[in-house]
Amino acid sequence: MIAQPAVPMATAGLVLLAPSGRVADRLNLAGAVLTAVIATTLVVVALAAAPGVAAAGDWLTLDVAAGVFLALAAAVGLLSAVVSPAYLRHAGHSWFGERRSHVYYYAAFNLFWAALLVLPMVGNLALAWLLIEGTTAASALLVAFSGKRSALEAGWKYLVLTTLGLSVALLGIVVLYAAAGGGGPAALGWESLAAAAPGLPGQTTLFAFVLIVVGLAAKIGWAPVHNWLPDAHSEAPPPISALLSAALLPIVLLVAWRTELALAPAVGQTAIRELFLGFGLVSLAVAVPFLWRPLPWKRLLAYSSLEHMGILALGIGFGTPLAIAGVVVHLAGHAVAKSLGFYTAIPLLRQDPGAFRRAARGVARFSPSTAGAMTVSLLALAALPPSPLFASELLVLLGGIDAGLLAVSAVAAVLLALGFLGLAHALLEGLWGGPGRRGAGPEPRSARAVALLATVAAMALIALTVAACVLPGSELVQGLTGGVT
Repeated sequence: MIAQPAVPMATAGLVLLAPSGRVADRLNLAGAVLTAVIATTLVVVALAAAPGVAAAGDWLTLDVAAGVFLALAAAVGLLSAVVSPAYLRHAGHSWFGERRSHVYYYAAFNLFWAALLVLPMVGNLALAWLLIEGTTAASALLVAFSGKRSALEAGWKYLVLTTLGLSVALLGIVVLYAAAGGGGPAALGWESLAAAAPGLPGQTTLFAFVLIVVGLAAKIGWAPVHNWLPDAHSEAPPPISALLSAALLPIVLLVAWRTELALAPAVGQTAIRELFLGFGLVSLAVAVPFLWRPLPWKRLLAYSSLEHMGILALGIGFGTPLAIAGVVVHLAGHAVAKSLGFYTAIPLLRQDPGAFRRAARGVARFSPSTAGAMTVSLLALAALPPSPLFASELLVLLGGIDAGLLAVSAVAAVLLALGFLGLAHALLEGLWGGPGRRGAGPEPRSARAVALLATVAAMALIALTVAACVLPGSELVQGLTGGVT
């Protein structure tokens, strides 16, 4: 498990010595492939474990949840490493010359990815907090990578707001540590907290839990503490936006989820459910009006992230096996569709640079390949059948009904329907709306590459839809329901 973050960290050091941008590209790709191979091995080991069984230590744990989220981080990170050269080839020089631009991009990318890869396996709340803070430092540099004034502002906004949220979470951790009676950092391990939870003071533990979850919510991107998210996703390089949305947000959510399961005996299921369902409904309600507005492509995807993080909050809040099965499918489907959407921004912004500040229009007229990738991504995110996100949202809603929360499920269903209509309208306008650009010349190589990626993504999405039919009641869901900690 220690080798997993060591490889990208070593890659970050090696690229700093690269004599050219092309050499840095190759070094980064080689390191990414080796990282993905190691991650695949760990995922197989984790998912092969019986439900609730984990290979655990004082600081690291390898259980079913770690396997699911590690697979997420590894897949999105590898794809982002593969498409990064296409972005950097036409990105300009940022703050540096061509070679140094590549070098510093890859160094920050690998440090960010290393933290994301180890976070799902962390067995201690304090260590998890440190690593989340570490992702902030590396990813803030990447958000501001272009050096534009808007990117610098987005980077500072992301750094300040998420650090403020994590400071609140740190206060909650300190209160929880005091309530547990101290005993060293090991007292904040997931297993230690779960064992001690029945004897912890209820009100103090509830106070600490609320501080921790509210603080982490700023990093997860739940409304109303999501203000950094649209700007950061819009300004970051597309491969980094994919990592932020499809990997970082869900992995920080895993930390909140593990905390919830560990402290449930002391906090009470009612308080936990109200907190997660509250964040879920508010996030959906805030996202929907923006999905109806004409937004630049990457900003539209950012508000879609807010919507989908809300759906995951609802699934965890409902907590039934059906809802948890929906959470698993949603995590995977969202990662595929959202990553594809951000990678599509590479050829889109090259062919139509104005789409960085306004909604894309008439893309089907000048780039069928880019339009096809946009269609796959947005229809999947809108949850149009046979998208796996339709199946996952249905499972989450059925899980809410199964939990006896019919009113919450009904409100969520209405909000999801409105979100679908907004994304469907945005797609139609983006493909065929006027005036659009005409006669834009031959498609760039990146457009053809993203069309191939869209084909692979479409097949993966269909496979996930099939998996959604058999996932409820499986050992994987049992392991997540009872063995996340």
